[in-house]
Amino acid sequence: MSRIVKGAIPSPNIWNSPKVYEVENRAVDPEGHADSAIAAVRPWHGAHVLDIGCGTGYHLPFYASTAAKVTGVEPHGDLAAAAVRRCRGLANVAVHVAGAQAVPLPDASVDVAVARWAYFFGPGCEPGLKELARVMRRGGAAFVVDLDATRGAFGRWFQRTVPTYSASAVEAFWVKQGWRRRELDLRMSFTDRADLEAVLRIEFTPEVAREAIAETAGLSIDYPNVLRWREF
Repeated sequence: MSRIVKGAIPSPNIWNSPKVYEVENRAVDPEGHADSAIAAVRPWHGAHVLDIGCGTGYHLPFYASTAAKVTGVEPHGDLAAAAVRRCRGLANVAVHVAGAQAVPLPDASVDVAVARWAYFFGPGCEPGLKELARVMRRGGAAFVVDLDATRGAFGRWFQRTVPTYSASAVEAFWVKQGWRRRELDLRMSFTDRADLEAVLRIEFTPEVAREAIAETAGLSIDYPNVLRWREF
């Protein structure tokens, strides 16, 4: 049985369907808009990058190509093990089974931290933000990339799948925390229809997924996101 960090919030997609989520990772943001927006605020060349909720480590080699050091933390042991395998041979990458509430790094040691679709950010993640403030170095910046549930068909499908999610409460939370924001107009681009449909099935309830599949023509899906950040 895989080790799972106590208190971790289960991810309904990657935890249950890591192979399909790998397909989703390959499909999301082929233009690299999210990373370009992050780099415009705080480049990570020569920096120490922390990937919070790194999953199978999909983004770690990309950061490692220019960063001095990359640390991935992931609360699901099997996913973390996959991240270790993915980064084997990359001397500047370390992966830990850990959660956002207890990052195994020294104080003031991180230049750039990124949490990308790691869980439903908002009220309740205060312990993770407190820990983030501990590990961030002066002059660094932390980023959250997350779905914008207020826009587009994808946001509508998400709201129907998670009816308890309050976009207004999430927005109010981040305003209170003093984080900045900008909209990201991302998309998912697939090479075949079966992959697109499989991804929709792990993102939404069966009923909503069927409707999303019926509404989606072709091999591309608009994926509205929001980038949030704080400089330290």
